[in-house]
Amino acid sequence: MAIPALLEELLRAPGPSGREDAVAAIVRREAAALGAVVEGDVLGSTVARVAGTAGGRLLALFAHVDQIGLAVTHVTDDGLLRVRPLASWSPADAVGQRLAVLGRGGPVTAVARRVGDGDVSWADVRLDIGAASREQALELVGPGDPAVLAGEPVAVAGNRVLSGALDDRAGVYAALEALRRLAADPPAWDVALVASVQEESGEHGGAAAAAARLRPDVALVVEVTYEEHATSSYPAWGETALGDGPVVFRGPVVSPLVADRLVAAAEAAGVAHRIEAGKATDSDADDVFTAVGGVATGLLSIPLRYMHTASEMAQLDDLEAASRLIEAFARALEPDASFVR
Repeated sequence: MAIPALLEELLRAPGPSGREDAVAAIVRREAAALGAVVEGDVLGSTVARVAGTAGGRLLALFAHVDQIGLAVTHVTDDGLLRVRPLASWSPADAVGQRLAVLGRGGPVTAVARRVGDGDVSWADVRLDIGAASREQALELVGPGDPAVLAGEPVAVAGNRVLSGALDDRAGVYAALEALRRLAADPPAWDVALVASVQEESGEHGGAAAAAARLRPDVALVVEVTYEEHATSSYPAWGETALGDGPVVFRGPVVSPLVADRLVAAAEAAGVAHRIEAGKATDSDADDVFTAVGGVATGLLSIPLRYMHTASEMAQLDDLEAASRLIEAFARALEPDASFVR
């Protein structure tokens, strides 16, 4: 099966933390086309809201648009670029990877190499853009320019896609598709997609700021999660195989009432799903849950292999299932539903 055109466009758009404009432009275009009220904020997050039939109460869908990246800090005399990470990822995973540096004249292709011996740290990583000198490199890039992994989307066997930036463009796509169906046939509650920025930086600033402004009655964070069978430095938090459907999180940083409703909605709609658990989610949910006096928050994730590489892998069926579950959850919200515990 071919990669859906919108998903491919989202995956190809560069969006390191702090420079998510290209991805935000796609989200805003698509949301405006379906009739949503669209606005941005000073951080760069996007809110696209469609009105419900009962008026007033709000379900907010949070999906972050930024991807892991690097920032150029120095240009050496021999034309190599020293960097610092803009996200939490392994320098060992960067070495040997192709990247795109977002220079003043457009993307500049680079490859990450290392200097020194022993365990690699970010201080050992250099980006090689082919420049023979500092002067030649500075004609193309400079300190402060961000870089992202260059992983073009490719359809592979099993109705799967291999690409950089599936974290979390997969979630953005699933939430957008759910919003499209909800806009065509509105549920009782208003629904807003929050395409948040700077989740990968570890600050989670975009989602927290948007939550404070919107004050949603319920929030549903749409993310990716580690697939249990893939080699990773992070263990999976449950049964999370590709093709088994989206994953509902249970733990102290989400509302058990929202988690229960997600499971009930999945069962009612016939959507296969799994459960994962932990003390924290390492996602925007950790900040949205405690924003503005507390927001009833749930986390729905799409299984992903090879997280934080140029070759992340997801199954398209899981994206569609996540979108269907978001829609089912939204439609099951009664006008007087309470999430007070």
